[in-house]
Amino acid sequence: MRGLANRGVPRIVPWASISGELPGYKGPERDAVTEPSDLKRSDARRNRDAILAAALEALTESPDASLNAIAKRAGVANATLYRHFPTRADLVLATYEREVGRLVDAADVLLRKQAPIDALQSWVEQLAGYAVTKHGLADALRKATSPGNDLTSTETYDAIVGALDRLLQANISAGNLRPDLDAEDVILALAGLWQLDPASEWKRQAQRIYEIVLSGVQQSPREDPPNG
Repeated sequence: MRGLANRGVPRIVPWASISGELPGYKGPERDAVTEPSDLKRSDARRNRDAILAAALEALTESPDASLNAIAKRAGVANATLYRHFPTRADLVLATYEREVGRLVDAADVLLRKQAPIDALQSWVEQLAGYAVTKHGLADALRKATSPGNDLTSTETYDAIVGALDRLLQANISAGNLRPDLDAEDVILALAGLWQLDPASEWKRQAQRIYEIVLSGVQQSPREDPPNG
């Protein structure tokens, strides 16, 4: 028997435990298997993203765009849209919040990838796009939201100003901008972006507005950059 064991005869193992697994047997690698529930969640995320993208386009074009038209543009069934967004207000609010979140997150991403002054310019370009989007959604927002859910809320404003402040502080530290800048003052100076006409060549006009504001916030050659 010892000789057989040495020649690799399999050892008899106990029957499977109550849990259905053999002792010492870990089973297949679960990461390699896609569970049906994972597929459903993935499909749900894809559908939600498609609906929000379609809603942004449709509502920017017309505040009266129907939910059926948005579902068709997104390539999903009406029932799928209503499962994610039971009411029109839910969809409009989610569309707006998604754009705000992207704008706020972009500040840190740009600072990691670009020089501070380039990151500031890139962010203001995105801010202009946000302003045009908000302008296009303004009528839809008024129709879809109650006064208590007004999207010009302090929370939204603070998030945008906070993102701008991070960009300004990075540029102040780099010696690009005046050290006495306040992000709230600068956002007010950029308020002309909210007057851009989506039907015009708004990107060029936004660039001119930015250049005017930048000339007023740049550090004077006579000023020394802050220490540290």
